[in-house]
Amino acid sequence: MSLPIKPANSCAFDQISLGEVMLRLDPGEGRIRTARHFQVWEGGGEYNTSRGLRKCFGLKTAVVTAFVDNEVGHLVEDFIMQGGVATDFIKWREDDGIGRTVRNGLNFTERGFGIRGAVGNPDRGNTAASQLKPGDIDWDHIFGKLGVRWFHTGGIFAALSASTAELTVEAVKAANRYGTIVSYDLNYRPSLWKTIGGLKMAQEVNREIAKYVDVMIGNEEDFTASLGFEVKGAETLAHIETDAFKAMIETAVKEFQNFKVAATTLRRVITATKNDWSAILWHDGKFHESRKYPELEILDRVGGGDSFASGLQFGFLQFNDAQKAAEYGAAHGALASTTPGDTSMATRKEVEKTFGGGGARVVR
Repeated sequence: MSLPIKPANSCAFDQISLGEVMLRLDPGEGRIRTARHFQVWEGGGEYNTSRGLRKCFGLKTAVVTAFVDNEVGHLVEDFIMQGGVATDFIKWREDDGIGRTVRNGLNFTERGFGIRGAVGNPDRGNTAASQLKPGDIDWDHIFGKLGVRWFHTGGIFAALSASTAELTVEAVKAANRYGTIVSYDLNYRPSLWKTIGGLKMAQEVNREIAKYVDVMIGNEEDFTASLGFEVKGAETLAHIETDAFKAMIETAVKEFQNFKVAATTLRRVITATKNDWSAILWHDGKFHESRKYPELEILDRVGGGDSFASGLQFGFLQFNDAQKAAEYGAAHGALASTTPGDTSMATRKEVEKTFGGGGARVVR
């Protein structure tokens, strides 16, 4: 059974995401605390899927977000434009001069190496995106008049403020009304919830949003922390057996019968630069497992899960095939982990070569 996806010729966009896009400052091989220069990128859990779908897979995508109308805001906009993602739905807020009332988000990120794990140090309080609220976006225009085949958002954006949680609920309800497939990446971050109600509030918000989700994405911690489900027989995701995760998913889809797909990456963290990597996807009562990538060598793991999500979306949007969705997702996420920055630098041809068993010989 396939997903009820609208035909491409009936919609202006293949996919639209809702989320915050931050300016990422990357010290490369060094540490944030000792850096003397940074390379800059754009990144955001929800947006990264739109960029991957556009840049790697050639689909028409857009992002719904907000920036302060200043030089930093327009720098991030320029990155988005370079990625080919439409900027039609960006909301611009007036600059107060010093960021007292509203500002743009920054994300200082170390890649990690060997025994030293990756480190994220976001500076995103009081940002323009975190102040978005219900009524700010004309969803009837986006989903009804323009038409969108797939809508993606996630738990990071929902955790930014009470108003972004409310806006997320408004958005997924509107997408449901117009027959747009909704995917949601739980992406549980304890640091985002700790001052706004903690685990209890995270579950309250995410369980409400989950009622309107077709495709739920998340790892073991995401499902347990955000939705309250447990994995029995596994202590950590690093050692989780697929059977244990399958049992949890089966429990989740019984409660949330609106879930048409549930998926996750399976990672065993050997070091920061070496992980076992694969993916598993549930659809229509069956589980689909991707090709396994043992001891995947990683340059920058940040955004690997987002690239998995965009590859998964491509598998359904292009082929409406669950096994292909698992393979495109796992391979795209693996390749994204071999390049710096939050977003994918892979091509569709490289993704297909990777899950087709192609090696790492020099291409000439």
